[in-house]
Amino acid sequence: MFRLLTLIAALLLALPALAQDAVSTQERATLVADALQIKDNSTLIAQGHVEVFYQGQKLTAQSVTYDQTADRLLIEGPMVLSDGKGAVILANQAEMSADFTQGVLTSARLVLQQQLQLAAAEIQRVDGRYTAMQRVVASSCKICAGSPTPLWEIRARRVVHDQNERQLYFDQAQFRLAGVPVMYIPRLRIPDPTLKRASGFLLPSLRNSSNLGTGLMLPYFIKMGESRDLTVTPFFTTDGNRTVNLRYRQAFATGAIDIAGGVSRDDLMPGETRGYVLGTGKFALPRGFTLDLRVEAVSDPAYILDYDYPTEDRLESRAEVSRTRRNEYISGRLIAFHSIREGEDNAALPSRMADLTYHRRFTLGGWGGEGGFELQAHGHERTSNDALNDSNNDDIADGRDMQRVSLRADWRKNYLLDNGMEAAVLGEAAADFYLIGQDADYDGSKTRLHSAVGAELRWPWVKSQANGVSQVIEPVMQIVVGSRSGTTIPNEDSTLVEFDEANLFDLSRFPGADAVENGTRANLGVSYLRLDPNGWTLGMTVGRVLRAEDTGQFSEGSGLSGVSSDWMAAWQLNIAGFDLTNRLLFDDDLAMTKAELQAAYTADRFTLVTGYVHTEADAAEDRRKPISELTLASSYQLTDNWAGRVASRYDFEAERAAKAGLGLTFRNECMLVDLSLSRRFTSSTSVKPTTSFGLSVELLGFGGSSTPGPSRQCR
Repeated sequence: MFRLLTLIAALLLALPALAQDAVSTQERATLVADALQIKDNSTLIAQGHVEVFYQGQKLTAQSVTYDQTADRLLIEGPMVLSDGKGAVILANQAEMSADFTQGVLTSARLVLQQQLQLAAAEIQRVDGRYTAMQRVVASSCKICAGSPTPLWEIRARRVVHDQNERQLYFDQAQFRLAGVPVMYIPRLRIPDPTLKRASGFLLPSLRNSSNLGTGLMLPYFIKMGESRDLTVTPFFTTDGNRTVNLRYRQAFATGAIDIAGGVSRDDLMPGETRGYVLGTGKFALPRGFTLDLRVEAVSDPAYILDYDYPTEDRLESRAEVSRTRRNEYISGRLIAFHSIREGEDNAALPSRMADLTYHRRFTLGGWGGEGGFELQAHGHERTSNDALNDSNNDDIADGRDMQRVSLRADWRKNYLLDNGMEAAVLGEAAADFYLIGQDADYDGSKTRLHSAVGAELRWPWVKSQANGVSQVIEPVMQIVVGSRSGTTIPNEDSTLVEFDEANLFDLSRFPGADAVENGTRANLGVSYLRLDPNGWTLGMTVGRVLRAEDTGQFSEGSGLSGVSSDWMAAWQLNIAGFDLTNRLLFDDDLAMTKAELQAAYTADRFTLVTGYVHTEADAAEDRRKPISELTLASSYQLTDNWAGRVASRYDFEAERAAKAGLGLTFRNECMLVDLSLSRRFTSSTSVKPTTSFGLSVELLGFGGSSTPGPSRQCR
């Protein structure tokens, strides 16, 4: 048997696409077959491994007979017809038009995107757009000879696939689970696997909460064009809760917006309408600038916890225009805060804020070294007008408003010494102008000047071993002298100070502008780094700060107070999917002030992320009680299809779990089932402990569905 390749021209195969001399080569049909025969000058018969290529479509069959008079194809199977766009038809035999747009196929099967399969007694092709099927069984589940019943299937009297709209229309549909009928649907419309956005119902989920009761969330997606859509999700529970969640999205030529939220009436707060909204947006502006928008609001503090919305306990709304380049940063922003923390009075908090920042880095030519310049304007205000009282005991008058303009310049130059040491001289100077109102203690204008100079010496020791291991030890000593002049400025933006390896050698360790570090001090530290070619890395840093005298600027909880600071120790280990980061602050007696541990392990079937934080009580940082908490999140792939997960947060000070959750997921080629159980143990005057249960089931293989999992293996 030999292969015969024939390019069918007008004399051999008079398909419509070849009837005109001007038709391009791409529109001509190509036929490949083992044998070719022409009868009566009007009938072409191709037999044996026949392949026909026409306008992106491909037909394979055992025999194809073309009748030029009727312009029809008689096809003997098994045959496979692919449209080149993800749709494949398999059949035993067919009679079709020469361009494949019309025809009838018997004992056929339609496969879409190698996912959804529709088996039918008969398939009709109409106008190259519609595929009509009779007595249909649809499923994306794989079946085996030993168990021919799919996990789920939809049986219908008739199904029509609209290729242009990419929709499937079912008539008299019956949904079966493991062969058992569970639902009858007279009319059903489902997007095919190629369609990602279409109006219709989305995946429903069952939720149960000890506060809200049991209910079904049934989202409905509304396509409002190619660039915008709306999702409406009603949620009604057995305890009388009525909730509607909304999400609106719109894309523009230069950006996009996303607005989500919910409105509720429930028995937790009878007679009141409760709600939450979060809107975000991002846009590209001319000259490389970016606009970021965020709007967030809630009706009452407990609503977010009751309905499990992901957010912080201080809501933030903002508009910011910024640009970041290699040596330049520009930002202007307006921010509004609203606290939902228990015991906080929003009238006494700086809830409205404005910032303008310009930062530039440059090389200082003949002077040598690198310099920087920063200009910042800042203002915030409180809605209270009380200039005398301090109702929330934060040592700030309830009505205090502040405006500030700051100028700052810095410089650094490095030197490489003959013995391998690295020396540097550095310095900074700043001027701050404040205008303070509605505060009896600080009312009026204030001016402050600040400067600091320092010298630094580093001595890196490098060792390279024959096995490829590299080690670096680098002791560092830095002497800094800082001074300030002017009136006393109240500290609002620098009350929380972190002492770590990142700011061990900073000229000032205060995070904001209201406070600056003064006095003469020595910043001492040593770091160690080991790089192993086998794929693991170890890094360590130890250091502390020694002062000529105690300036009294830092609180006990910061680890920086006194003539000698606490010891700061930090280390990181990366090896074979395991990452560990640990930071400690402890005094000479090894009493721990702060500790932070983060660990993550990733394997083929197992992941673990855990963290521990400990910090002592510190009234200056508004922390009345010590904090000691452990968090854990883990997942394990039990089998190829089953996965479990667990998450927990334990409060050692309260000696109880703050939150815990369990989850179980099943995913194969045609179904996704997610089961979750969570418990929040914490309580307050506005919320109480809550247990929640969730169940969602998704049929895979349709448009917009999740990614399929591993397929069933037949044995």
